[in-house]
Amino acid sequence: MEGKNYINGAFVDGASVDRFESRNPANIDEVLGIFPLSSEKDVNVAVCAAQDAYEGWRKLSRIKRGEYFDEFAQLIKKDHEEISRLVTKECGKGIIEGRADVTEGIHMVQYVFSTVRMPHGDVIDSEIPGKDAFMRRKPKGVVAAITPWNFPFAIPLWLICPSVVEGNTVVLKPSRETACTAQKIAEYAHKAGFPPGVINVVHGGCGDLLVRHPDTHVVLFVGSNDTGSEIKKIVAGFHNKMCACEMGGKNALIVLDDANLDIAVNAAIISAFKTSGQRCTSASRLIVHEKVLAEFERRFAETTKRIKIGDPLNEDVFMGPVINQAAMDKIAQYNELARKEGAEVLLDGGRLDGGLYRKGYFMSPFVYRMRNNSKSRVLREEVFGPHVAIIPVKNVDEAIEVHNDTDYGLSCAVITEDFRKARRIREDCEYGLGYVNLPTIGAEVHLPFGGVKKSGTGLPSASTLIDVVTHRTAWTINHDVEIKMAQGLTVKL
Repeated sequence: MEGKNYINGAFVDGASVDRFESRNPANIDEVLGIFPLSSEKDVNVAVCAAQDAYEGWRKLSRIKRGEYFDEFAQLIKKDHEEISRLVTKECGKGIIEGRADVTEGIHMVQYVFSTVRMPHGDVIDSEIPGKDAFMRRKPKGVVAAITPWNFPFAIPLWLICPSVVEGNTVVLKPSRETACTAQKIAEYAHKAGFPPGVINVVHGGCGDLLVRHPDTHVVLFVGSNDTGSEIKKIVAGFHNKMCACEMGGKNALIVLDDANLDIAVNAAIISAFKTSGQRCTSASRLIVHEKVLAEFERRFAETTKRIKIGDPLNEDVFMGPVINQAAMDKIAQYNELARKEGAEVLLDGGRLDGGLYRKGYFMSPFVYRMRNNSKSRVLREEVFGPHVAIIPVKNVDEAIEVHNDTDYGLSCAVITEDFRKARRIREDCEYGLGYVNLPTIGAEVHLPFGGVKKSGTGLPSASTLIDVVTHRTAWTINHDVEIKMAQGLTVKL
């Protein structure tokens, strides 16, 4: 694929001659696309296009804006399998997950389309009978969306669709690892007929330029805490800019003493190893009651050994490669750190090589047992790979304490047959996404997606992004022939 930026309704080369490649992590010899490393000039042109398009776009009927999304969804649905295979080849997750990524993107488009004929705002009683009061929403302007590689189709659409349907315009900066998928999003937006400048895509390492640009009004970011924290600092220096950042997690699945172990083991495998552990909601901590520890541990290890690792386009493969060499190096360092911190290694995973693994970034699961330790780095820091700790606990109180003993708070799951214990977890654990008798993964677009503490800014994405990309306005009308004020204020001079 010969990639281009998509600016003001046209596919254009970057201002610089510098380019980068998107490669298949399962076969690094395969170049999937070559893209421009966008410059400051490219970013300025894209933001200017979005700004110029904003006034006309926001003045359209919300229903008319929604009709573009109907066409957008139909185009994507026709090419579902083609896009799914591209997602799988570019980010390395299994084809079943690739299809789910595309389906989730379609669901987001369908969701925003479904909202445009629904009530929008509120009629609110005034203290004064002669007044009508209303709460209305207004768009904020130009939205910068900076997205990761692990959900290269769904996450950009999580951010683009609610922003655009509400009347904002968008400049998307996707991950360099999955530029081909972002190019497809731009192609479908173009075919759907969105007016020039409403949706723009710039490639390369230009996210900082978008964040700092004086004419971007909202920054939406999904990625690491380090990057998200820098974005928050930069945005704080602007009087007319805000951000919503989703910044990963150190998630846990809690297995209590009354757990159905069939559910527990399956939920743990899915939580820890889907997408090779490279989801912000993946569980790298399995907090297990001592009463069921031995049986759970045995069954979890046996099941993990049966995981099929290989070509992600193979329907039978559970785990594909990790994304790149830097990811492999980081995971290997954390595996070694676990040993240094006193872990008892149960499955000694690591780099796979030889045969079909020779040309890709393949790793097998690393599983260990370790008592909780607040000073342990491996139990507190996000690894983002097939690396999981089993942490024994004596009771539900200790499970909650261990769960919260991290700076993150994104996803939490509990396996229990006791609704009272489930309620304790719901009320006392710190999280944004909670599950009972389910894995820590599996978000749906009509629910909020975001976390607390280092995991987010308290402004979730997906359906609730409307609260980030619009501001609420109060509109009050006096129908009386004289002014009467609330709170008993007088108008007498």
